[in-house]
Amino acid sequence: MTIEYDDKGKYYTDIVKKLPVPVVIQTTTHLVRGFVHVREGERLKNELERDEAFLAVTQASVYSEGDRVLYTADFMAIQRAQIVWIMPGGEERQKGVGE
Repeated sequence: MTIEYDDKGKYYTDIVKKLPVPVVIQTTTHLVRGFVHVREGERLKNELERDEAFLAVTQASVYSEGDRVLYTADFMAIQRAQIVWIMPGGEERQKGVGE
């Protein structure tokens, strides 16, 4: 890890702090609940606007149309072109986790 200081004593590192945001993602075929990690001080929208082909989701659960859990994974990469909509998940995120 490198740390650089400016003339006023402010320091800069190459570590990017991110905060987990619970989300619900509708893809073209499935509903996904999990966490998207957003840079500290930024919004979920900023993460979606990044020029990357995939969106990283942690603690992901993929649901069927009948609201049944099909798959779970600690990490999932969702192709951004397949996302229909996404919203913050809040308390409802806990549904299905740990069951």
